[in-house]
Amino acid sequence: MDTEKVKFSAYIVQGLAAFIIAYLSLLTGFVYAWPSFTMEMFKSNSTVLSTSMSATEASLLGSLTNIGGLMVSPFCGYVVDKIGRKYSAMMFGVPFVVSWGLIYFTKSVSVVLLSIWLAGFGAGGQGISSMYISEISQDSIRGALTSSFVSVFLLGLLVSYIIGGYLSYEHVVFINFILSMMFILLLTLIKESPVYLLKRGRNKEAAESLAFYRRVEANSVEVQMEIKKITLQLNPKIDKILQDGDDVLLTTETGQYTDFIDQEKKSEAPWRILRQSKSSKRALTSVLIVMSLTILMGSVVMQIYAESLFKEAIPTMHPNTCSILLAVDYFLASFVCACMVDKFGRKTLMTVTSIISGVFTILLGSQLQKRWAPHWFTAFVIYGYSFVYNLGVAVVPFVLMAEVYLPEVRGLCNMLSMACMWIMNFVIIFIYNPLVILFGLGPAFYIFSTVCFIGAAYSHFCLPETKGLPADKIQLLFLKKKYFI
Repeated sequence: MDTEKVKFSAYIVQGLAAFIIAYLSLLTGFVYAWPSFTMEMFKSNSTVLSTSMSATEASLLGSLTNIGGLMVSPFCGYVVDKIGRKYSAMMFGVPFVVSWGLIYFTKSVSVVLLSIWLAGFGAGGQGISSMYISEISQDSIRGALTSSFVSVFLLGLLVSYIIGGYLSYEHVVFINFILSMMFILLLTLIKESPVYLLKRGRNKEAAESLAFYRRVEANSVEVQMEIKKITLQLNPKIDKILQDGDDVLLTTETGQYTDFIDQEKKSEAPWRILRQSKSSKRALTSVLIVMSLTILMGSVVMQIYAESLFKEAIPTMHPNTCSILLAVDYFLASFVCACMVDKFGRKTLMTVTSIISGVFTILLGSQLQKRWAPHWFTAFVIYGYSFVYNLGVAVVPFVLMAEVYLPEVRGLCNMLSMACMWIMNFVIIFIYNPLVILFGLGPAFYIFSTVCFIGAAYSHFCLPETKGLPADKIQLLFLKKKYFI
């Protein structure tokens, strides 16, 4: 298939729209970073709250966001198909506004904890962002734009660490409140996903949306062909066409299966379509496997343990400076990944970065166990691992999550994928201390390296390459037995 040409003006519009949509991840980054530079102050006698936080309350401050995200995840799949991608994104921006507003005016520990839990409701809507971006992006730049979902989250961490280190508590909270309001306002500037509009039978608006993002006329041949292709993909009978080995784009151009496009389609529940579609079930299984392996590679644990390691490795450097440098490391890696993911592909990036991440975790584990290198080497390994991990492993699951599902089940499958992410984050944090007690700190990282190599093997042998392909051609890949375990 020839590489799809993207007009420069279309690239700019789709890129800006992707940033606005991914802004939800920026707000999530603010919430995740905030406890790191406020927790010690909250626990001290000089706290700005009415009383100091207990150890239990401080632990809740860092974990309630995950609980809120997990609780709201089952709701995302329903709301995104009920009110649309745009208004769903707006809705999930509201908890951030409410949370920072409450924190700004309260001195109560309980209200602060309640606010962080509510912010988790907004964080739980992140899956909508990746779906929305994938549906407005042209196939040849879809990987780069959907990867911005992760890059913007890391940018949120970086900005939060910087302002947290140099501004007062009240100023930081107020800035977070204003930026949360801006997200909702910015969403009014872009158009709804054409896929959602076609699902609702709003064909004229869908054509206008496509024209807006492609920078062409609404009655152009390009827009009309894209509408026919999306409409055919939305039909529950698409799975039968794919299993027969037919090319959706070709059948659209030749007029074959016109009855599928023209006839009024009966609405079917996403759960039923998912059960009936072999390709969708295999795509979901692959994403869940990749998502689980990615989280079990130990990045979350590395972040938790990084501060104490930095204190030992670079005792002369302020912990906030180390955190800022780590966030810069994350962001630069994700930015490079956005430039590479559509050039080298998802499979290659996932395989190579998994292998190198495994090597770094072995080095860190052996250093923690044997102390065979200078202290600065520990910092080098942490920064090296963080860069490589965010260069591919951290991003690829979210790119896959945005592009491998058929439109009719995309909302449901994104909800299941995000629920998997929240659950696996909880699992890795829960089992970390028992692993250290049972095997020791160094050997615990050997276990993470083993998972890295398993992830590399799975991506190399079982994951199809999806770069630049439309949803129907991706489904054909998942119907091939060699790509499925």
